[in-house]
Amino acid sequence: MAPPSLTDALRSRGLRMTVQRQLVMEAVEKLGHATSEQVHAEVTKTATGLNLTTVYRTLELLEEIGLVRHTHLMDTATTYHLAADQHIHLVCRNCRTVSEAPTALLTDLATRLTDERGFHMDVGHVALFGICGNCCGVDAAAPDGLRSGLKTPEVSS
Repeated sequence: MAPPSLTDALRSRGLRMTVQRQLVMEAVEKLGHATSEQVHAEVTKTATGLNLTTVYRTLELLEEIGLVRHTHLMDTATTYHLAADQHIHLVCRNCRTVSEAPTALLTDLATRLTDERGFHMDVGHVALFGICGNCCGVDAAAPDGLRSGLKTPEVSS
């Protein structure tokens, strides 16, 4: 089932569509993963008078109505992305790159947590931290992910 449109999601809660809400939603769609400051910078290319507080409030509203999700990646500001685009964030502590993996990788874990602990995991809000293949020297083309000369990670504090 497709997520509701911004207009439909707002109307179902008795809220109206505004230019500011539309611009913030479009910025999140365009940027993929972005901090509120990055969303603000994108929006002010079109609406120079829109302040950062309005962007914060709009992002909170978009998350409340289920169109946007937030994730904490590294020690930086919260990042936002479309809720319909569920994925696992893989965050390298060494080079600080963020890549994505399908949530299906966590299906077995989610099932086990539910069965054994009654815990229902939110797979749309997951960030896993570690060292990426480039920093570890893992040959992604090798069938078993053989390491091609493990590099010592330079983990920043």
